[in-house]
Amino acid sequence: MDKELIALLVGNSNSRFSGVTSTMLQTLPYQQELMPLRVLGAHHLPDTSIAISFKQARKLLKQSTGPVVFHARRNDEMIQALILKHVFGANLKIVFTSTAQRYHSGLTRWLINRMDGVISTCQAAASYMVRKPDVIIPHGIHSDKYVRATNRQAILAKWQIVTPHVLGIFGRVRAQKGVHLFVRGCIAQLKNNPNFTALVVGAIKPEDKPFADSLQREIDAAGLTQRIRILGEQPFAALPELFSVMDLVCALSNNEGFGLTVLEAMSSGAAVLATEAGAWPEVVRQGVDGLVVPVENQQAVNGALAQLLANPGKLAEMGINGRARIEAHYQVQTEAKALCDFFKRVASS
Repeated sequence: MDKELIALLVGNSNSRFSGVTSTMLQTLPYQQELMPLRVLGAHHLPDTSIAISFKQARKLLKQSTGPVVFHARRNDEMIQALILKHVFGANLKIVFTSTAQRYHSGLTRWLINRMDGVISTCQAAASYMVRKPDVIIPHGIHSDKYVRATNRQAILAKWQIVTPHVLGIFGRVRAQKGVHLFVRGCIAQLKNNPNFTALVVGAIKPEDKPFADSLQREIDAAGLTQRIRILGEQPFAALPELFSVMDLVCALSNNEGFGLTVLEAMSSGAAVLATEAGAWPEVVRQGVDGLVVPVENQQAVNGALAQLLANPGKLAEMGINGRARIEAHYQVQTEAKALCDFFKRVASS
């Protein structure tokens, strides 16, 4: 590894796949085109040739002739960076990205105060920070991956959907994601609307199985077993296909860091119904791309669903508007460039 080959070291400390992991993996290929980089940890990397260990990082940074930016997204990554910088004398500039919509712990605040640069992904997350971020860089997605289906009828048939319209909710099946709000809202609306099928797509962990089972009993009791379907976890590669046929995607969490589901839905040409969680109120234009409702409010969800499902033509219009918004403001290439531009400013400061 040549000493000229690194300007950016990206933290990757978590063996569990998470939303943070996903955003790191999505921006990485574009960052590689803009800055020579390595990743500290091989977890989930499709190309492990760019991964290095802590020991290798120490050696590489010792050889470096100029400052290297360490991008941390977690507490332990900030700690790794501070050890490299202050214990082993590495010429590092450390940048932390905060997405949490909650007040940080004392330890996290202490670590953030030792950063050379701080990023947040939306104004809502930034409002919880004692040390305000230097820049807001929203997440982006692969808009060429999440697109409207050109073979919609074939996909509907593949998933055994016989109604002309589909709505869904994506993410782990648990109360925090508002799946109960979705299911109960669909029970209220689909009894008198035969044109829609509702899908629940996401992992059911053992601790959440009683929750999922209770929702299934409610669906069965309403006589809607064939039209409100809990699909469970699906292969990651199948998700763009499911998004591509959605008329409406609901994102009803009571809290989120950022929440990529809404971006993926809008990119796929679906209207969205979202709660005031994560970055969603900043992303979704009320009445233009969809509707935004308060968190944990079944009445508001029911009312919004009634309004949206009554007018499939309006859903299609919202989907077109949402796709255009993603193309203009929320592409992963835009995020990667903004990150690298900020890293270069920090490195030269």
